[in-house]
Amino acid sequence: MARRRPPTVHGVCIVDKPAGVTSHDVVQELRRRLGERRVGHAGTLDPDATGVLVVAVGLATRLLTFVSGQEKTYTAEIVLGVETDTLDAAGSVTARHDMGPVDLAETREVVASNLTGEIMQVPPMVSALRVDGRRLHELAREGIEVEREARPVTVHRFDVIDEVAPGVLSVSVTCSAGTYIRSLASDLGRLLGGGAHLRNLRRTAIGSFTEDRADGPESCPLLPIATAVEHLEAVSVDADTAARVRLGQVLERFDGNGPWAVSGPDGELLAVYEVFRDRGVKPAVVLATGDR
Repeated sequence: MARRRPPTVHGVCIVDKPAGVTSHDVVQELRRRLGERRVGHAGTLDPDATGVLVVAVGLATRLLTFVSGQEKTYTAEIVLGVETDTLDAAGSVTARHDMGPVDLAETREVVASNLTGEIMQVPPMVSALRVDGRRLHELAREGIEVEREARPVTVHRFDVIDEVAPGVLSVSVTCSAGTYIRSLASDLGRLLGGGAHLRNLRRTAIGSFTEDRADGPESCPLLPIATAVEHLEAVSVDADTAARVRLGQVLERFDGNGPWAVSGPDGELLAVYEVFRDRGVKPAVVLATGDR
């Protein structure tokens, strides 16, 4: 079997994903544009959703786990009184409810009491989670619904901003990775005595990667590899220690709590280290080896 050609293009793109394309479509476009096969993204956005999608190229793909785990911020609209089979506007209507006029004060109290902080959330059937090797959205397309266990997520902030149309709420949410905004919308409708679905979802930030730094997939710049771990504690080491880092050796613990983005004396990102036992650190990812 022929060996895969090593990646030659490396870096990070902060993409403003347009509506109507999948996250994989964005990856494919960047593969063609940059001439590099090893491309991946951190945190899928639904085809109808827009906003920040962090895409890694070449060796930067090994750092995606440090991007995808960051908190995320979204804006959206919640349509009260109408439920759909996908919990968003792309689905078919399954139920309608007469929920009366919106009381914003009551709605905000319901959100604060039930949908903020550490909560348990059941993943929707249209999610990309796997059950017995199959993605839930694949099963949903076949009309199959399976039992899903509720999972802990954290909603740091859930602001009900205004009623932008009769029965339509504009909201802003900052939450942990793995939180489904469409499920929050559905749960809010149920808690208000009826049902609801989500529309106009936009991701405005993944950690420090904000929408004002993003551009379309056809024009977004390729940023340095180290951009992927700009939020981690930074450590610069001397040449002797850099040689040990390249070999993936355990080192004495750095200052701080980690993980640490470790660079050599020339500023090149060498590795990401994490806590190891009581007084040491070990590599989670080594990017630079003895022959590079």
